[in-house]
Amino acid sequence: MSKPDSLISKTDGLAYWTSISPDITGMLGGFPHISRVDLRGSRNFLAKHGFGSKPGSQQRVAKLALEGGAGIGRITQGLLLDGICEKVDVIEPVEKFTAKLKETEGVRKVWNIGLEDWVATEGEKYDLIWIQWCVGHLRDEQLVAFLKRCKGALVEEGDGLIVVKENNTTGMRDEFDEVDSSVTRADASLRRIFKEAGLKLLRAELQSGFQAEGLLPVRMYALKPE
Repeated sequence: MSKPDSLISKTDGLAYWTSISPDITGMLGGFPHISRVDLRGSRNFLAKHGFGSKPGSQQRVAKLALEGGAGIGRITQGLLLDGICEKVDVIEPVEKFTAKLKETEGVRKVWNIGLEDWVATEGEKYDLIWIQWCVGHLRDEQLVAFLKRCKGALVEEGDGLIVVKENNTTGMRDEFDEVDSSVTRADASLRRIFKEAGLKLLRAELQSGFQAEGLLPVRMYALKPE
């Protein structure tokens, strides 16, 4: 039996997303109302790792962040540029999604390429790298290679953080989705991939508030170089 990730087609995945409307309803698969809960959960998760602008706390505002699979910039604008980071670079292969994002204050650079093709500009380092709801379009070996490049693009003082926020299967096996040519991975599969990429898992936390919608479990993983 073929591994689920071997069935991924970049062409089919891009065709699916190119057909999707460039708005929150399209980005969230018809569940736009979960955005607020999603962003709140992400903000609370980052606060536990020292990122944010809450007065009187030990939190800090990152100078430069990277968002992988940014779509229309829902997270870039609703989270990262809202008291978390000063500037954000984004990776998003579907150019129509980033048309307005390129004009957004605080967005520094936009790569209209897939995660598997992205290479950091030499000498540039990120305090925070946020990757959400997009790694299912990469085969296992592509995801390992991408995370290794992310690891190399973190600030070297040890304060940099990579966060992967992704759906999990409800069982122990990865599952291929023919609709958008992606794979939903089991929690154990993602943890194995993180280890192969040389990343240490600092914290894993379930996003709350989605269960009532009948959605898949969503976990946030905080990662640093081993």
